Amino acid sequence: MNRTRPPFRADQVGSLLRSAPLKEAREKRAAGQIEAAALKEVEDAEIRKIIARQEATGLKGITDGEFRRAYWHFDFLEQLDGVTSVDADSGMNFKGGVGIAKALRITGKVGFSGHPMIDHFRFLKENVSAGSTPKMTIPGPSMLHYRGGRKMINMGLYPEMDAFYADVGAAYGKAVHAFYDAGCRYLQLDDISFAYLCDPEQREMLRSRGDDPERQPDIYAGMVRKALENKPDDLAITMHLCRGNFRSTFIASGGYEPVAEVLFNAMPVDGYFMEWDTDRAGGFEPLRFLPKGKHVVLGLVTSKTGVLEAKDDVKRRIDEATKYVDLDQLCLSPQCGFASTQEGNTLAEDEQWAKLAMIVEIAQEVWGAQAAQSVAKAS
Repeated sequence: MNRTRPPFRADQVGSLLRSAPLKEAREKRAAGQIEAAALKEVEDAEIRKIIARQEATGLKGITDGEFRRAYWHFDFLEQLDGVTSVDADSGMNFKGGVGIAKALRITGKVGFSGHPMIDHFRFLKENVSAGSTPKMTIPGPSMLHYRGGRKMINMGLYPEMDAFYADVGAAYGKAVHAFYDAGCRYLQLDDISFAYLCDPEQREMLRSRGDDPERQPDIYAGMVRKALENKPDDLAITMHLCRGNFRSTFIASGGYEPVAEVLFNAMPVDGYFMEWDTDRAGGFEPLRFLPKGKHVVLGLVTSKTGVLEAKDDVKRRIDEATKYVDLDQLCLSPQCGFASTQEGNTLAEDEQWAKLAMIVEIAQEVWGAQAAQSVAKAS
């Protein structure tokens, strides 16, 4: 149970439901009623509260809930050199809704020369308690390409896509080291494209816009390898995969089989947060490709509804997963964040915290019992 290196037995993806004071302050800022400094004061105060709440719940990996962001990905990507955000005709088509009408354009060579989220991490690190591990979450490198493809790129800048992929990987490499220099030892790449590549509809979308869905997993894995080629040994890197998360809706479906071998063996990451809260994610069979030394965090508790899962049902699913991988290589978390965008999913804050508390309890019962059995055998 007592893992000292992330991912932890009881863990979380990252985003949390925005609190009422934060929502109110953001609305006032958008209306021009308060200055940026006043909004930051509210953000600081509300982040301190959720840090304390996470620690009281028993979590070891602590995030800022992404409270300074409107979107899980845009807020990071649009601050990279050469990237510009623009209004779009429409947002992503979720099953049950349409996402934010915003898009990215590549208007210069992609690079990294600093980022406001470095300071966001510093604030988190300064406010966690001893014994907690501050965790930073950023979108993975593939997301800069996946959401727009070639049409978002000024091809005069990048007549060959290989140069674009290389620059993105190199920019991420600088970002990784910038977070490390700020004290980050737990960094998560939200690289959800790997799960989308398991959906026949998404694969056809890629094909229709000129990308090859058979090649994209290897291309994206190459970007991650480039980003992590000089990763410090004491920096734990995890990757989160999901099938869309906006106001409790989703985009993609399909099991992990098409990407499992590349996912687990072609990238130097330590662990994977993987969605398995519904049948849309398929079975646990792809776990057979997981090599020794890596961990998978089973996303068996949904963040999309407030209904609390039965603990015995979650334990049974953990047991099912052990048919394909050793229990010691598994952990537990929600399947995604609770608020990938500032709107949040359709559940209450109390329901969110009840789910996180249950995850901690289950982890203690499952892996605590495993540790006790190991001690008994040794004696």
